[in-house]
Amino acid sequence: MRRIPHAARKAATLAAFAVVSAVASAPAQAGDVKAGRQKALQCQTCHGLDGRSKLPEAPNLSGQVEPYLVKALQEYKTGARKNEMMSVVAPNLSDADIADLAAYYAAIEIEVVGKP
Repeated sequence: MRRIPHAARKAATLAAFAVVSAVASAPAQAGDVKAGRQKALQCQTCHGLDGRSKLPEAPNLSGQVEPYLVKALQEYKTGARKNEMMSVVAPNLSDADIADLAAYYAAIEIEVVGKP
């Protein structure tokens, strides 16, 4: 059996660590706002096409921060976050669907009005 020199082992270990670190820190898939708008058609019954819900049990999505929306949809998809309707819808979403929906709803500008 041939032994690998210490320097070669160290270099291989560092290279493997660099690859794992690069993959782990890679940015999330960028969403496509236009594609998200098309995909949001299936969400409009509860959340409204513009992300402004008319139902008290469905949250407004427009103007939410994109990473928050991605995280919420991923949690619904995995079951870490519970909701009767979302537990049916979210498992069918791909990572691209989630990114696109989050990009679309985050891109909707909202007006924040303070108390008079």
